Amino acid sequence: MRVRGSAVCSLLFFLGAVSCLSQVQQAKAQPNPELRIGFSIEATYGERWQTDLEQFETRAQQLGAKTITRSADGDDDKQFKQVKELLNSGIDALVLLPHDSAKAVRIVEAAHARHVPVISYDRLVPSPQVDLYIGFDLFQVGVLQAQALTDHAPKGNYILMGGSPLDPNSKVVRAGQMKVLQPLIDRGDIKVLADIWIPDWSPTQAYVLMTKALQDLKAPLTAIVASNDATAGSAIQALSDNDMSGNVLVSGQDADLAAVVRLYDGTQLMTVYKPLPAMARAAAEAAVTLARHANVEATATVSNGEQTTKAILLRPILVTQQNAKETVLKDRFQKIESVKQALPKDKWAGLDR
Repeated sequence: MRVRGSAVCSLLFFLGAVSCLSQVQQAKAQPNPELRIGFSIEATYGERWQTDLEQFETRAQQLGAKTITRSADGDDDKQFKQVKELLNSGIDALVLLPHDSAKAVRIVEAAHARHVPVISYDRLVPSPQVDLYIGFDLFQVGVLQAQALTDHAPKGNYILMGGSPLDPNSKVVRAGQMKVLQPLIDRGDIKVLADIWIPDWSPTQAYVLMTKALQDLKAPLTAIVASNDATAGSAIQALSDNDMSGNVLVSGQDADLAAVVRLYDGTQLMTVYKPLPAMARAAAEAAVTLARHANVEATATVSNGEQTTKAILLRPILVTQQNAKETVLKDRFQKIESVKQALPKDKWAGLDR
C-alpha cells in the first residue's frame, strides 16, 4: 500500500512533537541544580569559629544551598590549594576567611578567573576584586575596649597587647584603641610600659610574651589593653602567676564563655559582644544571592587600598558584669547555667539578680 508524502510528514511531525514534549516533561521533572557555597576558613579551632560555621551552614541550607567547608589550619599554601579544589568542584560562590590577608589576594584572583564571586569574611583581603566584605565595625571595637579601661583608670601604666601582625584587623582595632588612648598619652596621664603583638593570636604566645613583660616591669601596672578574649585569658593567667590577677584592668573581645566567667569572677573588666550568628547568617544570605547572580544590597563601604569595597558592617556591643545578663546571656550566646558551673557560688549574686 502506498502512503502519501503528506501523511508521512504528518506522522514524522507528530512523533517529533511527542519526543519534544517528553524531553520538556523530563526537564521539568529534574530538580534545579543545588547551589554550592564554599567556605574557606583559616582554622576552625576556638569557640568563636565553631559558632560562625554552625550558623552559616544552617542558614545556607535553609536557603537551599549546600556548603562545603575547608579549614587551612593556619597554613596559607594549604588554604590556596583547598580553594583551588573548591573551585574545581564547581562552587557557585566563595566565602573566605583568610589566614594572611595579603597572601590571600591570589585566592581572590583565582576565584574571579573562574567567575566565582568572593565574600571576604571578618578579614578584608586587599583586592579590588572582592565582591563584598562582611564583618563588624572593628575600629569601634577598639574604641569600646580603650574607653572602658580609661573610664575606670584615666591615669596609670598600661600594656598594649595587639593581635596577629599578619591580620589587618589587628591594626584596625589598635587604631580604635589609640583614638581614645593617644590624647591621654600625650598629656602624660597614661604611660605605655610595653607594646606587644601576638603571632597568630596565639594564647600560648600571649602568655609567654605577657609573662616576660611582667617580669620586666619597673612600675605598678594599671591596665592591659587585650584585643581579644583568648589573649586576655593568657594575660590574666600571667597576672595570676605573679599574684596580680584582679588588681589589673583587662579588656577583651568575642564574649567567649571563659571571658564572661571572668567578668563575674572580677579578673576581666569587659569584653565586646559581636552577635556572630547575625554575621554568619548575613554571609550565607549574601553568598546565595551572589551565587544566583543577583545584587547584594549594602549601604556601607570599607577602604581597600585606593578603592572601596561594598560592605555589611554589624555593630559591636560593650559587655561588662553589669549588662551581661541583658546582652550575651539574654541572647543565649552564652548560657547562665554554663557560667554558674564555672564559678563558685559566692560569685553568683550578679547572675541571680
